[in-house]
Amino acid sequence: MDSRNLYNEILTEHNMRPYYKHELEDADLVLEGVNPNCGDDIWLKLKLDGDVITDGAFVGDGCAVSQASADIMLGLVIGKTKSEAIRLIDMFTRMIKGEAGEEEIEELEEASALKDISHMPARVKCAVLGWHTLEEMIGDKGGNES
Repeated sequence: MDSRNLYNEILTEHNMRPYYKHELEDADLVLEGVNPNCGDDIWLKLKLDGDVITDGAFVGDGCAVSQASADIMLGLVIGKTKSEAIRLIDMFTRMIKGEAGEEEIEELEEASALKDISHMPARVKCAVLGWHTLEEMIGDKGGNES
């Protein structure tokens, strides 16, 4: 199977049957992410136990790329510490820019299906919306406590 078919299959699966697209009661952090270019609008919600992301979800509307990317991202970061999640965000961002090594891309698991998104400039902001929102939530600036 070539990489374009794999990309389409993974994105379609996460867009049509997102595991993490639902409300999350009693979330510790909640932040809206918006891509005004195409109308993507998500609310990212996380539960924390100390420094560990124990659960997460998102709600909102957007294109298939933004929705699938957010779903894939949550699957990667739940169970990780904030610093581990920041490291994954950095790897994902570098992958999108074509700067990540092959081992890093493999570590991103299903998110690696988005590695060629840089060839579709209009879709890059869609792919990184959830990741940037997460970084804003748990990075040095912190997020909005719910």
